[in-house]
Amino acid sequence: MLAQLFGVIFGLTAVILGAFGAHALKKKFTEDQQDSFETGVRYQFYHALVLLIAGFAQTAGLIEPGAYTWLFISGTVLFSFSIYGLCLSGAFGTKWRFLGPVTPLGGLLLVAGWLSLLSEILTT
Repeated sequence: MLAQLFGVIFGLTAVILGAFGAHALKKKFTEDQQDSFETGVRYQFYHALVLLIAGFAQTAGLIEPGAYTWLFISGTVLFSFSIYGLCLSGAFGTKWRFLGPVTPLGGLLLVAGWLSLLSEILTT
């Protein structure tokens, strides 16, 4: 249920943020900021889908809930939302540089989530 809940929340906010970035912020962003923002949205949406699929697989008894759920959730928050913060703060003149190291940490958590899910699938 947790995986499905966050899958829906991440999917919903990815659509909203994607539209916001493509329309409301288009004139405010540089081309690099636009590309980065879209990367954050894309990865958020990918992990929304994997959380939904994993949640339904858990409900169906195909896999057990595991660390991968929390790794995907925390990784998505750190990866995508740090990118949003960097892009938005840069576009409005006060780039939050402290978020720079957060993005790769989020990426590492996403990789760990995929490895954890692979382990769960192989041992089921």
